[in-house]
Amino acid sequence: MFELLTEKFSSVVEKLRGAKKIDEETLDEALKDIRTALLDADVNYDIVKGFISDVKQKFLGQELIKGLTAGETVIKLIYDEVLSILGGEEPPSIPKVDRPPAIIMLVGLQGTGKTTTAGKLAKYLKSKGFKVGVASVDVRRPAAAKQLCTLASFIDIPCFVDEEEKDALKLTDKVIEDAKKQRFSYLIFDTAGRLHIDQELMEELVKMKEKIKPAEILYVADAMQGQDAINTAQEFHRAVNLSGVILTKLDGDAKGGIALSVRKTLGVPIKFIGTGEKIENFEQFYPDRIAQRILGLGDIQTLLEKMQAAIDEDKAKEMAQKVVNAEFTLEDLRDQIRMIRNLGPMEQLLKMIPGVGSKVKDLKIDDKQFVKIEAIINSMTPEERRKPFIINGSRKKRIARGSGTTILEVNKVLKQYEEMKKMMKKIRKSGKINFPFKLPF
Repeated sequence: MFELLTEKFSSVVEKLRGAKKIDEETLDEALKDIRTALLDADVNYDIVKGFISDVKQKFLGQELIKGLTAGETVIKLIYDEVLSILGGEEPPSIPKVDRPPAIIMLVGLQGTGKTTTAGKLAKYLKSKGFKVGVASVDVRRPAAAKQLCTLASFIDIPCFVDEEEKDALKLTDKVIEDAKKQRFSYLIFDTAGRLHIDQELMEELVKMKEKIKPAEILYVADAMQGQDAINTAQEFHRAVNLSGVILTKLDGDAKGGIALSVRKTLGVPIKFIGTGEKIENFEQFYPDRIAQRILGLGDIQTLLEKMQAAIDEDKAKEMAQKVVNAEFTLEDLRDQIRMIRNLGPMEQLLKMIPGVGSKVKDLKIDDKQFVKIEAIINSMTPEERRKPFIINGSRKKRIARGSGTTILEVNKVLKQYEEMKKMMKKIRKSGKINFPFKLPF
C-alpha cells in the first residue's frame, strides 16, 4: 500500500531530517521530488499544484517550530499538508443507529469488489458488537447474491436474497420488511454494479435511495483505477449524494494517488480501506496513520491493534512465565509462530515500523518459512518437542520426511531453537523481560 509514494517521500524526509538550515533552493528541490512522486502516483494535478504551493508559502511565512530543526519543520509542514488532504485529524465515524436498522448502501461499478466489501464491512461492524445483516438487491447478477450469502455464512450473519424477484425496488421492500423483524443495528445493501452513463440504472439507484433513506451511501472504488475512479465517483455523487468512499485493492499494484484525491475532489471522506483478499483484510481509514505511512514514519498504532487482536493475553503471560523459568519448548516456539502468522504478512507488518517502510522492498521476506518451521515441529513426537536433545540422526530423517523438508532444514530449526533458549537464559539472569515474542530467525 502506497509503496511508490512512501519510497519517494521517505527519500525526501531523510534528506531533510538533519538539515539545520534550509534555503529556498533546497526547499524547491525537495518539493520538486514530492511533485514528481504525487504525479507518478496519479494524484489530481490541481491537488498537487495546491499542495506544493501551500507547503512553500507556509514555510517561507513562518518561524521554525520550537524544538525542531529547519529540516524537521519542513517535514512537519509536509505531514500536515498530507493529513489535510486525507481528511484531517479525526477519523471518519460509522453512522449512529438512531432508528435501527441503519442502512448502509454500497454503490459503484461492477468488478470493484463491492460484494466482498459488503461482507468485510459486515464482519468489521459485527466485531464492534453490532447486530448486522446483509442484503443483495442485485437482480441482474445471481452470482453476486450467492457470493454475499457465502460470505455471510462464513461470518455467521443473516443474508437476505430473493432470486425469484427480478424488480430491484420490489426486492428492496421485501428485504426491509424482513430485516425490521430481526432488529438489526445495521443492514448493508449490496446494489448492482452499474455504469454512470446507464441512465436507467442510475435512476433505479436514485429511487432506491428515496425508498430506503440510507444512513450512508458509500462508493466502492478500485484503487488501481486511479483518476478514472474519481471521475466515475463524481457522477454517482451528483446522482445520489455520496457520504463516503471505500477503497479496495490497496494491497495490489495501486499507486495510491486516489487516496489523496478523494477528499479534495468529492468533498466526502474515505471511510474504510480493503488491504487484501481475506475477509479480515479491512480497516477503518485513519488519515493521520495513512499520512505517517506515506512519509515513511510508520504506523505503530495500527500494528499494536493488530497485535492485541491476534495475541491472546493469557497465552502471552504464560509464555513470559516460561521464559522466566527457562521452560521454553519447541511447542512454545510453534505457538509463537502461529501468533506471528495471525498478525498477517510479515512485509505488511514491517512497513508499519518507523524507518522500515521504504526499505522493505530491499528485504527478502518469505512468509513460507514460518509454514516450513511449523511443519517440521508438527512432524516431531510430543516427547521430541519437549526434549529436543533426544533427536538423533534417524529421528531427523523421519522428521524431514514427514514435513517434506531436508535434514539440513531440520538442523537449522533446532539450532534456532537453541539460540533462542540461550537468549532467554540471559534475559532470566538480567531480570529484564520486555516482550516474550521474538522472531524465530
